Amino acid sequence: MLTITGLSKRHGPRTVLSDVSFEALPGRVTGFLGPNGAGKSSTLRILLGLDRAGSGTALVDGRPYRALRDPLRTVGSVLDGSGAHRSRTARNHLTWVARASGIPRRRVDEVLEQVGLAGAGRARVGTFSLGMGQRLGLAAALLGEPRALVLDEPVNGLDPEGIRWIRRLLRDFADAGGAVLLSSHLMSEVAEIADDLVVIAGGRILQQGPLDAVTAGHANLEDAFFALIDAAATR
Repeated sequence: MLTITGLSKRHGPRTVLSDVSFEALPGRVTGFLGPNGAGKSSTLRILLGLDRAGSGTALVDGRPYRALRDPLRTVGSVLDGSGAHRSRTARNHLTWVARASGIPRRRVDEVLEQVGLAGAGRARVGTFSLGMGQRLGLAAALLGEPRALVLDEPVNGLDPEGIRWIRRLLRDFADAGGAVLLSSHLMSEVAEIADDLVVIAGGRILQQGPLDAVTAGHANLEDAFFALIDAAATR
């Protein structure tokens, strides 16, 4: 379970996050929606121990990320593409990540197959398309067989078949009991897979709950989203 409670953060006079609280539950895909600059990336970076909040907590299975004994076995993440050096091969990059985390080397070939890169393991990352880089990042996130996934714009650069593939992968992961927190601005894609939604703008949570509750009274998720944004702007 991923638990965000009362997160607040400021950069000088600018409020980045203001009392942000929500959960991403096991067995469910939680869509984290908001416009650029809404506070999504700041929230995820705090959750993954890459940044600090002014106040509040962000916990993975009840503990801060930095206190996790085996973080890659607990939560896998993709925030900025693959994170691999351009001169490395895909297999070399994953082998390095596995070795550093005490993960069996057999997992490298398993995740390359799982994300559709089995035939590209010896290719250098610098030759990868954006979509292939996204797949490699997801392979690294899956290496430790984690109980949760935290993903920022995971379908960026994927072709239609790749998008369908990642929907199936995340659905299967959640159905097996994993928690998925999916940050995106692509509402049509989130609507296809999310069980729960958290809508954020200006560093504040506008609404959260099951997909059907958030979209109730609207033709689709996009209409519901912009109604929330417009309402927030008039407050």
